[in-house]
This record gives sequence, structure tokens and C-alpha cells, in this order.
Amino acid sequence: MSLSIPGPSQANLFKPGYTSHDAEDGAVLRNIEACRAISQTVQTSLGPHGRNKIVINHLQKMILTSDAASILRELDVVHPAAKLLVMACQQQETEMGDATNMVMVLAGELLRKAEELLRMGLKTSDIVQGYEKAQEYALKVLQDLEVDRLQDIRSQSELSKALRTVVGSKQAGSEDILANLVAEAVLAVLPKNPVNFNVDNVRVVKIMGGSLQQSRVIKGMVFNREPEGQVKKARKAKVGVFSCPIDISQTETKGTVLLKNAQEMLNFSKGEEERLEATIKELYDSGLRVVVAGSTVGELALHYLNRFGILVIKILSKFELRRLCRVVGASPLARLGAPMPDEMGNVDVVETTEIGGDRVTVFRQEDETAVTRTATIVLRGATQNHLDDVERAIDDGVNVVKAITKDPRLVPGAGATELQLTERISALADKTPGLPQYAIRKYAEAFEVIPRTLAESAGLDATEVLSRLYTAHHRAGGAGATSDDVSSGGEDEEDTEEEEGESEEEEEEPYWTTGVDLFNESDNGTIDAVEQGILDLMSSKSWAIRLASEAARTVLSVDQIIVARPAGGPKPPGQNPNWDED
Repeated sequence: MSLSIPGPSQANLFKPGYTSHDAEDGAVLRNIEACRAISQTVQTSLGPHGRNKIVINHLQKMILTSDAASILRELDVVHPAAKLLVMACQQQETEMGDATNMVMVLAGELLRKAEELLRMGLKTSDIVQGYEKAQEYALKVLQDLEVDRLQDIRSQSELSKALRTVVGSKQAGSEDILANLVAEAVLAVLPKNPVNFNVDNVRVVKIMGGSLQQSRVIKGMVFNREPEGQVKKARKAKVGVFSCPIDISQTETKGTVLLKNAQEMLNFSKGEEERLEATIKELYDSGLRVVVAGSTVGELALHYLNRFGILVIKILSKFELRRLCRVVGASPLARLGAPMPDEMGNVDVVETTEIGGDRVTVFRQEDETAVTRTATIVLRGATQNHLDDVERAIDDGVNVVKAITKDPRLVPGAGATELQLTERISALADKTPGLPQYAIRKYAEAFEVIPRTLAESAGLDATEVLSRLYTAHHRAGGAGATSDDVSSGGEDEEDTEEEEGESEEEEEEPYWTTGVDLFNESDNGTIDAVEQGILDLMSSKSWAIRLASEAARTVLSVDQIIVARPAGGPKPPGQNPNWDED
């Protein structure tokens, strides 16, 4: 009698080549491990002192940044569980434009804590339940932590107050310059109803050389190239935008022309010249004085455009072309010929100026009430990589303005909000019966990771700073309530909160705004975040908490991963098997 070797359980279930990871062989723990690996990658980049990462993507382009969303976008994450976290981060990027790193770090930490619970013997369902309860409570507590709100979104100082922290987390040291630049640019294009603010209306043009201090905001669109022809300026002109080449029209079909002698050849080319001249005269007669070409401009066409005194500029990027159409109010034409009146746009000023040795062309609308206003931030800096990174910081700033128009509330930054959440959620855990209380406590502890990382990257002793913060925040909890009240978990949460409010008025400083001191200004490593003006947007925090918790719960509730064999045959041998992917 022969013993048969047991095969895998799904031997004949799927096509050959499937791999499956089961709960029995620790699928959950392995998923958690993968997620933690990726969250540790970006964890060191959190906050103003975050370290930069150099990512070299598959096209050998080097990206140097501390912006989590950019790092994750350039890394091709393959592991399916880790991909869930990356997707949560990208959602945060599209929704708020900021706090992507917080999503990643918080989700990674929540999973790390979940792993401890699993090893203690809790079931995933208990953990997921506890996390869900804690998340609800965290979002409720967050509402109470409002310390300030933007009274007037149209005031530059108010706006840059909210932007400083956002920009500072990417470009520490130059946050004041950048916050003012962004505020100025945004106010230049803010429509009557701020909710309609379009992020696309603030552009960035990077010009190498000079220093960041020389950056400035120019109202209008700036292209870093000069017009093709001899005409460099135009005022109050009609604009035509052509997405086709401006040149002798090629025939649709390949025609063969037999020329017998030189005279015929001259006549032939003369005919072409006359046709082109007629076309350009047609443009001139319709009132066009500025032509924007989305493709090539032929030599001959250029000659006639110069003769008629039409300014012509090439803009090869489709996005820029679309934006310019919005600014001047034109529609892009696919064939060369006189545009209809409604297809033409208007521009008040087109001029060529010089910025640091580079000639640039500015399209500007003088009319203050126009909805199509655009502002361009002209950035100066030493290296291309630095400029790219500053552009990312500005991009975050502009996106945050969009979020501010919806919800102007601010909470203290520098890790103060997170520590307060830790305190309050722990108090909830003390009052929760049953197994979920362990999960709620771990959920609370997970928030600790933010102040801890901030302290570590600022070169402080994290354990010491955290204990100081806890002391400060605990005094807040104990300020209104008596000590036995706190030890018994503060029987009535609402009472203690009301009393806290009263006691804050009696005492000078609220304690729960104490955060990590990143610039070593104080002796004990803690500062009052509100006094220092370190404020975060409440909405981006609540989105981050929501997305991180969702992602962590999703990863925890996966108990099996089944991977099919990738499609396509074996890769061809050679230096680069993926040559056709780019």
C-alpha cells in the first residue's frame, strides 16, 4: 500500500501557477509586516525635520523629496496589502493634498499594535470592532480640539497662518516666504465665492539660479520661452489657439507631382507660398494679433506672421495649452484658418520679460473681476531637484486652501492634537467592557507615533519628551476634575470637559496645546503649539484618521491572499526585459 503525499488544498481548484497565503500560515501577520515595512520607509520623512528620500524610478529619473505621496507614487509597490495603504495615501493626496505621511505612519502603527493584540490571542474581529469604536470617538474628540479658525480667508496674514505649517513640513526654514507666496497667488485668483476656487489657477514656473528669496508671484501665465517671431509684445489683442502645425498644408494623400523644368518648380512653390500667405492674411483680417501654436511653426509661416506683425508663441504642453485657453477664453482649433468670433480669445497684455537671465513670456489679464484669472509663482533656486521639491510644497499649500474654503477650523500642530487623542481615547478604553477595550487602548497608543517621530527627527530624546508631554496633557485632564475622578476614568466625560473649560479660563494656559519643540527653542523640548502658530487643518487630520483606520481595518480583515500567475509568456532574454513597458 503506498502512502499518497498530501498536495495543497486547492490543487485542482485553480489554474496551475496560483499561490495562496492562508490565515494558518500567518497571512495576517505577513500582511502586517509588509505594511509596516512600507510605513517605516516614509516614517522618517514626517514633519519639518523629516529626512529626504532619493527615489530613482524605472526611467532613471531622480526624485528627491520628503513628501510621502510623491515617494509612494514613484515606488512600485507590489504587495497587495501594502498597496491598500498606498491607495489610502493617494486618496488623502487627492482629497486634502496634505498629511499623506500621517495616513501612512498611523496605519502602519495601528497594524503594529494589532500584531501585539493578535499575539496576545485576540481575534481579528475583536480588534476590528475596537478600532471602529475608537475611530468614531477620535473623530468626535477632534471636533472639540478646535483652537482657531480662519476668520477672513481674503486676508493674506490669516491665510499664511494656516499655510505655514503645511509648507513648513516639507520645506522647513523657508515656510514664511513660501506661505506668503502661496497666499498672495491664491488671493490673486480667489473667486467671489471661495468654494469655487480652482487649484489649477495657481501655476508654478521653475527658473534655475538665484535664491528662493527672489521668487515672486506674477499675475497671469508665465511661459519660460520667448515668442518665435520678431514681435515680442501685444496689448489688447485677440488670440487664436491652434493645436495643429502652422505650416504649408501637407496633402492628405501622397500625390506625385512630375515637374519637367525649373519654371514649373518655381510656379509650384510659388503657389504654395501664395496659399500660405493667403491663410495668414486671413488670420490677420479676422483680427488675430496673437497666435498660440501647440505644435511646430514652419519657417515660411513665421516669415509671413512677422510680415503681418502677429505675435506667435509655441506651447508644446497640452496642459498648458488647455490652461491658456481658459485664461484667454479661446477654443483650440485643429485646422489652420480664420477662427470664428467665439473661438477667439482676448488678452490684455502679452510681454516678454527677463527673469534671472531667462527670457519669459507673460500673458496677463488686467481686468480684476475676470473669473479666468491665473497667478504664476516664479520659483528661483539653485538646483532642479530643490525646485521640484519646493513646487511640491507649494502644491500642498494650494490644495490646502481648497480644503480651507470648505472647513476653516484649525487644531494645534506639533503632535499636540495626537497626544490629546491618545489621552482621551485611553479614557474611553477604561470605560469599555469586554475585549474591545484592549483594541481601543492600542488604538489610542498608536497616535503616540506622531509626536515620537517628530521628536526623534528633531534629534530630541523621544522618551523624555513624550513623558513631559504626557505630564502636561494630564494636568489638563486633571485641571478641572479631582484626582479620584481621573483615576476612576472620569465617570462623566462631559462634566470634566465643562470643568476643564472653566478651569482654563481661571488659569492662563491650556495644557493640551503643548506639542513637541522642533526647533529647540525651549529647555524641556515642549512648546505651546498655538503660541508658536503651529496649526493644522482639522479637516485634513480627520480625513487622515479616517483613511488610516479604514486601511488598517481592511488589512486586518484579510485572511487569505490568492495570487494568479501573471499573464504573458516568459520575458525575452536581453539587457532590459521590460523594454516595451515605458
